[in-house]
Amino acid sequence: MAEATAAAPELRPLVPHLTLGATRDQDYLNGARCTNCKATYAGPRMYCSKCSGQGPFESVKLSKEGEVHVWTIIHQATPYVQAPYIAAIVDLPEGVSVNTNIVGVDPKPENMKFGMKVKMFTEKVSEDKEGNAYVAYRFQPV
Repeated sequence: MAEATAAAPELRPLVPHLTLGATRDQDYLNGARCTNCKATYAGPRMYCSKCSGQGPFESVKLSKEGEVHVWTIIHQATPYVQAPYIAAIVDLPEGVSVNTNIVGVDPKPENMKFGMKVKMFTEKVSEDKEGNAYVAYRFQPV
């Protein structure tokens, strides 16, 4: 009887629109641009909501810098998430908006501004029972 060999633990993105590089500095958000109307979206697409086209779509590397569009301070969270924290929507120059957490700022209203310039970084946020590590993106003030 052959022995089962355990697969080596992997480093995995937490969301499909995060592409992991060889180092965390090389990670980036990926997008899809409709070749018909040039609308850009975060992550892969099969359908364009602007022109109703079914593609083709070209892959694009989204910018790491953006501006806070809207934000809120979350004071109550699930037991494994430390609160309070800042949840935000960040607008990227490509016309794409992404949901994210803002870190590096004390979560108080006087520390946040609409239009604040922010920059993306990635970090390991969890690990599953097989040892696979999950990487998420966050933004911090520039």
